[in-house]
Amino acid sequence: MCEQHCWTRRKMLTGMAAAAGVLMLPKFPFAADAKHAGAPTMSPEQALQLLKEGHARFLSGKPERPNLTPQRIAETFSNGQHPFVAVISCSDSRVPVEHIFDRGIGDMFVIRVAGNVAHTDEIATAEYGVGHLHIPLILVLGHTKCGAVTAVVKGEVVGGNIPTLVESIGPAADRAKAKGLKGDELIADAIRENVGESIQDLLAHSQELSHMRQEGKVKIVGAVYHIENGTMEWLS
Repeated sequence: MCEQHCWTRRKMLTGMAAAAGVLMLPKFPFAADAKHAGAPTMSPEQALQLLKEGHARFLSGKPERPNLTPQRIAETFSNGQHPFVAVISCSDSRVPVEHIFDRGIGDMFVIRVAGNVAHTDEIATAEYGVGHLHIPLILVLGHTKCGAVTAVVKGEVVGGNIPTLVESIGPAADRAKAKGLKGDELIADAIRENVGESIQDLLAHSQELSHMRQEGKVKIVGAVYHIENGTMEWLS
C-alpha cells in the first residue's frame, strides 16, 4: 500500500526525533516528575483483572458505570489523574473503550488512532502515561472488521496521509497471508497479527517502555474486540 520511501521517511523522522530527545531530555524524562512521583497504585495483574471484570459487567448488560459522578470530576480536578491502564485503540466508533470496560473518568488513558498502530505519536503518548502517570498496564486493542487492516490486506488504493499511517500494518498482513488463509479468515488473522505488530513497535522504538517492561514496571498485552457481539479475545 505504501511505497518504500514512506517507510524510509518514517524511519528518518523517528531517528531525528530520537536524536533530538537524546539532546534535550534525560533518558527517562517523566520518571522524576515531583507531582506524580511514586510507584503505580496497583500491579499490572491487578490492572488487567479490573479490565476483565469491567468487560464482564458490560457483556452481561449489568454495568456499574463507576467514576462518573460530579464528585469524581472534582476529585480528578483537584488530585490529578491516576489511570490504571493505557489503551492504544482503533478510532472506530463501534469501539467505545471506556464503555466496553465499564470504567469512568480518570480510569483509562486512551490513545485512539486508525488501525491501532504504534507510530511516534502513539509511542510517545504511551511513554508519557507509563513514565509520568505510572500506569502499570498497556493494552493494544484491535477489533473485528477493522477497515485499516482490511484495506492493507486487499491492497486498496488510499490517498492523502493514509499510506504513511497504515504502512506498519503491512508486515502483519504479510504474516497472515503466509499462512495460506483466505477471505474473512485472512482478515481476522491479520487483525490479530496487527495487534502483535503494534506491541513489537512499542518495544522496538521505545527504550523507556522496553526498560520498564524488563523491570516489571509495566505489562503490555493485546486483545481483539468483536464488534459483532461485544466479546473480547485476549491474545497471548
